[in-house]
Amino acid sequence: MTAAEIISNIFLPLSLAIIMLGMGMTLMLTDFSRILKNPKAILIGLGNQLIFLPIIGFSLALAFNLHPVMAVGLMILATCPGGPTSNLITQVCRGNIALSVTLTAISSIICVFTIPFILSFALAYFGTDTGVTIKLPILNTIIQIMGITIIPISIGMFIRRLKPDFARRMEKPMRIASTVIFIIVFFAVLAANFNILGTAMKEVGLPTLLLNILTMGLGYLTARLFKLDLKSAISISVESGIQNGTLAIVIATSILNNFEMSIPTAAYAIWMFITGGILMWLLGTRVDVQSNQV
Repeated sequence: MTAAEIISNIFLPLSLAIIMLGMGMTLMLTDFSRILKNPKAILIGLGNQLIFLPIIGFSLALAFNLHPVMAVGLMILATCPGGPTSNLITQVCRGNIALSVTLTAISSIICVFTIPFILSFALAYFGTDTGVTIKLPILNTIIQIMGITIIPISIGMFIRRLKPDFARRMEKPMRIASTVIFIIVFFAVLAANFNILGTAMKEVGLPTLLLNILTMGLGYLTARLFKLDLKSAISISVESGIQNGTLAIVIATSILNNFEMSIPTAAYAIWMFITGGILMWLLGTRVDVQSNQV
């Protein structure tokens, strides 16, 4: 097993599961019921993730006249929204964690069905049709979501219900731990992709940076346009700009059998950790954010 496989298959999921456990200790069932009773924030978030993200990715591929392989690689990334990393960043940024987790779960399941259609179009449009049938494992995807996010968060919520004082005492230590693990994961990603970082930044550095900034910015603007509170706007912004790089790499290398198509994901991973880190630094120390309302 290579270093990249160890990081993506073992270290990253385990680290995120631990963080999700701590995250669950900050949540109650009422946090989710409040969102479901007024689903406006969910619809806005999903619109950004499942509609605007692929459109922006496609527009950037055309605007920069990317090589067909890089263009498809960018589209692969743009079809893989969310992921547990967005939940981690949202927690440290003091966003609406319940909304972030809900968006990650729903978008991850929906994209299993949308990815084949969008990528089939991209492969045909950019002239790189490999003749491979794009079919994602629905059951495995759901198990992955449950194992990394839903189950640890549920255990954390159960701990909070039984030991509320302990859960409250753990909020600050877990937020610090989240930041430390985020930094460790960032350097692990750098190390795992070191061999292709030069090529990635040269080929698609600017398009991937713009994809990250534009999707984050649009997520925040649409949330505020529809008068969502600051915490929900933070969550939607992060969910829109932080993509599921692991899934994107699996699609490129295992399903399409084209390693070069994973290059945009390598570049994007660096940018999203940098912008995510900046957000964590700017918002992580805020104590005057609005109350958690949707």
